[in-house]
Amino acid sequence: MIPSELKHELQRRIASAITNREAAVDVMKALQAHYGWLSDEAVLEAAGLLGLSPLQVEELATFYEMIYRRPVGQQVIHVCDSISCWAMGGASLMDCVAELLGIRPGETTADGLFTLLPCCCLGNCGQAPTLMIGDRIHGKVTAESVAAFLAELRQSTALINLVVTTENLI
Repeated sequence: MIPSELKHELQRRIASAITNREAAVDVMKALQAHYGWLSDEAVLEAAGLLGLSPLQVEELATFYEMIYRRPVGQQVIHVCDSISCWAMGGASLMDCVAELLGIRPGETTADGLFTLLPCCCLGNCGQAPTLMIGDRIHGKVTAESVAAFLAELRQSTALINLVVTTENLI
């Protein structure tokens, strides 16, 4: 169930849009941020807020690569597989990330930290090969730099989880 504060914020966004459909991606992204992914329940909630049918929301949700219709890890890694990135080593970059994480594209690590997904284009062709971790784009990525990104993310995520766990104990 959507917390009332989030519900009011979403209703405000919808009211300021020219049409409810225009606000749909914002609503889906906000619900995804709240729940971690866009569940069937969240699709129904979005439809109710937007005055759209669940099928209309589902059509939009499945169109956008950054809307996740199944659970994902705490950090989602998108590896660009456009022609520009592919020509500059994107395929081997995907293999490298998969090997470092011990998963295949489309999977989530056993600890729930990372999900690895291909992406049709990240719009960073001049810096190929490119990947995006969360909302942050990294260009001219090498095996060494991706290993460093992942080590840093593991450490920072472990610290965040420790703080959240400690706060729950207090």
